[in-house]
Amino acid sequence: MLTLYYAPNTCSLATHIALIDAGAPYELKRLSFAAEDQRKPDYIRLNPKARVPTLVTEHGVLTETPALLAYVAQRFPAAKLAPLDDAFALAQIQAFNSYLCSSLHVAHAHRMRGYRWADEPEAIAAMQRKVPHSVTQGFELIERDLAGPWVMGERYTICDPYLFTLAQWLEADGVDTARLPGVMAHRARCAALPNVKRAIAEEFA
Repeated sequence: MLTLYYAPNTCSLATHIALIDAGAPYELKRLSFAAEDQRKPDYIRLNPKARVPTLVTEHGVLTETPALLAYVAQRFPAAKLAPLDDAFALAQIQAFNSYLCSSLHVAHAHRMRGYRWADEPEAIAAMQRKVPHSVTQGFELIERDLAGPWVMGERYTICDPYLFTLAQWLEADGVDTARLPGVMAHRARCAALPNVKRAIAEEFA
């Protein structure tokens, strides 16, 4: 049994969806950021980064969304969530998910968590003002390269729940979504999937 530690409205949703897609046996452990559950000793022992998601497996603890998504795809190959037999295509998936993690998610985080990068209120405010521009720029790169109904074309992969999760924050980040018709169509397509609906319902149960 896998255990996913998550918080609602965070990137942990991507792994949650992938677990359902894979038909994996899992249980959920919900954290409240308002109560600072992520900083409590029991959780820090699991994940000293004090963030989500955290996935507890029989072999140990995993963190970082790209790693968790790759683990799910490889652990449950029958679900065909990644082209495990094609080194180049698999690297493309890793490149896409790494970009979401290292660039887009960080740009989004500047809106609420500028204190991670600066102490001065003026600097934090400047970061917040930049968010609509920086997030838009990042998503425009994705918009340009979307090749089909799914990120990798005709085949649904572990890229899709991750992009869907981050795309849910566009409006709050001040992005003009009219500039991203492909991304918005992808978001709507994912939102209509039964597994996505199930994951969202479970996160708020």
